[in-house]
Amino acid sequence: MDELTALRELESEVPALTEEARSAARSRLTGAVAKERGRSPVPSRRLVLRAAFTATAAAAAAGAYVAATREPGDGVRLHTLSAAQVLRRAADRTRAQGAGITVPRGDQYLYSREVYTRTMLGSGKRTTHTDEFWISEDGSRTSRYLYDGRIKDEPPLTKHEVAWPPTRYAKLMELPTDPDGLLKALGHAEFRTEDGAQSAYFDLLMLMRGPRVMPPGLQAAAFEAFAKLPGIVIQDSEVDALGRHGIGVSHRRESIGLVFERGTYAYLGLRLEGVRGARTVGKELRGGEKYLEVRGLVASGVVDEIGQRPR
Repeated sequence: MDELTALRELESEVPALTEEARSAARSRLTGAVAKERGRSPVPSRRLVLRAAFTATAAAAAAGAYVAATREPGDGVRLHTLSAAQVLRRAADRTRAQGAGITVPRGDQYLYSREVYTRTMLGSGKRTTHTDEFWISEDGSRTSRYLYDGRIKDEPPLTKHEVAWPPTRYAKLMELPTDPDGLLKALGHAEFRTEDGAQSAYFDLLMLMRGPRVMPPGLQAAAFEAFAKLPGIVIQDSEVDALGRHGIGVSHRRESIGLVFERGTYAYLGLRLEGVRGARTVGKELRGGEKYLEVRGLVASGVVDEIGQRPR
């Protein structure tokens, strides 16, 4: 089982919002991930000025990102941004774009299409894949997952099952749109320890995974909540399957992270490190080939039936 397969199974099994469910989910996911501790971040691409190369390399070693802005009379000015600052800029961007959301009905489907590249770290072989999802908004209908051409249908929720994170817009509306309130609502009022931050990071990541329609302010609150967690770092500078240059942000204990577009701080998708063909021995993964996967959201929206795509 690879990391993304584990993540998909977690989404489909709709565990209840309990600490036991969170713990079991984290164990299943992290048990399928090969963690590479202590690796050095890759320096960012060279900026316009020759002097920027040195600044960028130094920032990468410190776990930061160098942004360049052109200011009247000053030429190009460099700004070193931490992971928290990148997240706060992403929050500002999404908050400014909160208007015009299409609110889904309970009898509709949440649609998304992702394109991702998977690079095998040993051989360097790179492949491109596409996934599509049709998720019942209120869980009352069959949902469909199309994994690179392979179809997996999930039955409706029973009366004893609760989707977490919620897909229902009405349930998402109940979540606070301030970072502290959101962390408390997710059960992470105490997030300042390393273990607490890792637990909160995982739940926030699941909230971002989608597909779901975020009410105004909720995605911004999630980004700001990420920024509050100890251990959040700049991971890498990545290029996704669409050729967009991204900044990776993750928790230093996790091998799944968020990707934001360089310069605009638009949320692009996820990056993850996993292992193909590994076997589990006790609590460890052994063997297999490590890979890096970068996922980009191509399209999303609300449709009436499985198989439909937003116009």
